[in-house]
Amino acid sequence: MNNKAFEVLQKEAPEVSEVWQQFLLKASALDEKTQNLVYLSVLSAFHLENRIPFHVKMAKMHGATRDEVISAVLVGLPALGNIVTTALSVAIEAFDKD
Repeated sequence: MNNKAFEVLQKEAPEVSEVWQQFLLKASALDEKTQNLVYLSVLSAFHLENRIPFHVKMAKMHGATRDEVISAVLVGLPALGNIVTTALSVAIEAFDKD
């Protein structure tokens, strides 16, 4: 779901959005920090840089350090090569923003 679609879902159907988000959290065995760090890795691998700032913010809110965010972005480097490095500046900028 792109950012615009997610924003519309939150605005127009907040109850559905909340239930959906809670379902995803409860369905995962990962804590919220780890889940957001993993999600950063996936976003980086798929070149979805526009979604990275939100998940950096969420990871940071749940205790992730700058080094953990950087590591999450770069974890795919051996498998994917430099493709993930394009997300690095986006993630660092988002982390340092607050």
